Amino acid sequence: MKLIFFLLIIASSARGQQPFRWPGNKKAAIVLTYDDALQSQLNIALPQLDTFNFKGTFFLTGNVNEKDIVKWRDAAKRGHELGNHTLFHPCRSSVVNSDKHYQSENYNAEIILREISLMNNLLFAIDNKSNRTYAFPCTETSVGGKDYVDTLAHSGLITYARLGGDSNSVITDFSHLNKFVVPSWGFANNPDATQLISFAQKVQRAGGLGVYMFHGVGGDYLQVSGDAHRKLLQFLNTQEKDIWITTFQEALDYLINNTSK
Repeated sequence: MKLIFFLLIIASSARGQQPFRWPGNKKAAIVLTYDDALQSQLNIALPQLDTFNFKGTFFLTGNVNEKDIVKWRDAAKRGHELGNHTLFHPCRSSVVNSDKHYQSENYNAEIILREISLMNNLLFAIDNKSNRTYAFPCTETSVGGKDYVDTLAHSGLITYARLGGDSNSVITDFSHLNKFVVPSWGFANNPDATQLISFAQKVQRAGGLGVYMFHGVGGDYLQVSGDAHRKLLQFLNTQEKDIWITTFQEALDYLINNTSK
């Protein structure tokens, strides 16, 4: 009887240690996100993604003109996700030298939620979708010196939110992941293709979720070169058997629906 009980414990433990499986029985997931609605994303990143039939997540601000709106609408029709990055991208004045009206220390939760709501309306006018993900401007979770994560989570305005992080931001503890502060790898040092690919390999080995945070691609600011970005996509293309390349919304939807807490 003791032997049977012992074997049941072992069997139960083995089941509990089974690796998480993504759609198609893939071993890991990668999400490619892009902030600030930059021209280099329209001109370089999007065409490169389309070449490999990969879908990216683009966190837009209100800084889009009439011509760009048409281009973003076309991108959404091709399956790319348009996310919310606020209308005016407020940041602390110590980080970005901007007009005082758009400095996050001069905001409060009510102001930024209103701004997020208005940006949702603009995005709906572009892609006709209601479910919306969010990226914290300058990866700041506070406005006016007060954290607004919980307020945002209870507002019903967004489904999931992306934060920042470093190259160790490989998500593996899915059952404890806060869907409103999902870490990502953001970079400011123009990483080369080897560094970009290394992060994907780290995610692949861990069987986890990895989220990239891009800004400029082959131009603009906080950029990676177009060549490095293309080489990352080429690598991911060779690993599609094991890695699911998807949007932020779809990755989190799958996690939430397939992870028990």
